[in-house]
Amino acid sequence: MGLLDNMKAKLGPAKGKVSDLAQQHGGKIDRGLDRMAKTVDEKTKGKYSDRIQAGTGKAKGAMDRLARKDGDADTGGTPPGSTPPAGPPPAGPPPAS
Repeated sequence: MGLLDNMKAKLGPAKGKVSDLAQQHGGKIDRGLDRMAKTVDEKTKGKYSDRIQAGTGKAKGAMDRLARKDGDADTGGTPPGSTPPAGPPPAGPPPAS
């Protein structure tokens, strides 16, 4: 058994626990992400609003994927093991002021 197989075997139970927690507290997590995004946007005076919203959306999407049980129907996105569709490159770090 290789190192990667060992890690997968050990992390398997943790994935189930994280999934259960994401299902139970998904609303609280979403509200926390929204509050965080609003605070950061205010502190940066709206300079990075588009990037903040994009990051918040990605975080919420990740939480949705975590909360979905293995037996649940896939509601879209890229199936595991497939190549995501081509699109624009991810945004880099903010420009220096």
